[in-house]
Amino acid sequence: MKCPGQDSRYWKPGAIFDAKCPKCGSEVEFFKDDTTRRCKNCGHRFLNPAMDFGCASYCQYAEQCIGNLPPELIAQKQDLLKDRVAVEMKRYFRNDFRRIAHATRVARYAEQIGRQEGGNLGIILTAAYLHDIGIKEAERKYHSSAARYQEEEGPPVAREILSSLGAREEMIAEVCDIVAHHHHPRSTGESMNFKCLYDADRIVNMEEDLKEHPLTEDKLTRILEKFFLTGSGSQIAKELFLPQEGKK
Repeated sequence: MKCPGQDSRYWKPGAIFDAKCPKCGSEVEFFKDDTTRRCKNCGHRFLNPAMDFGCASYCQYAEQCIGNLPPELIAQKQDLLKDRVAVEMKRYFRNDFRRIAHATRVARYAEQIGRQEGGNLGIILTAAYLHDIGIKEAERKYHSSAARYQEEEGPPVAREILSSLGAREEMIAEVCDIVAHHHHPRSTGESMNFKCLYDADRIVNMEEDLKEHPLTEDKLTRILEKFFLTGSGSQIAKELFLPQEGKK
């Protein structure tokens, strides 16, 4: 059955209209249910400016309903998905407010770093909300929240959550890969998405650790110079932990 909004039986006047090509300004005829059209003048393909993609941005059956999703909609789909992931993370941890707060702070820094470094915010924020999702299973199985157990137990839980929300397989695979080694960067080949999450997690871990175990300025400086993977992450850490250094 067609979505009523896309079924021509329910169309009203204006369901066929002209839109200007954003590249050359030529008029391009659109039908209401066209997802994209190609400009006959310059060949540019662009999104239907009058089509309501609201439900398609989160519905797992969107591709079956409207065909292959355009890149703009895929980006929106991932961006909206991370908000639903945040809700599922909170539901999963239930009354463990400390871990919910940790994941939320990591996501906040990850977004800041990702915007400056140019990563995929849908991936970065989803990974940020789910990076420690393996802790409960690690504690249940091994009575430990050690990093290696978190990394071992996290991907299956992350995959279950993302699959239930209709995430694309490519996104699920990348997020699970990040979760599976988020404490242990590989020597080469790490994506910018991983680096943004790693630095955000390191900042929040330092915030928590330094409250109980303050470090000398020299030791802090060495850590900030050596253990961050992005320039933005390092700069944010300097502004937080070495305010005078961060202003230079």
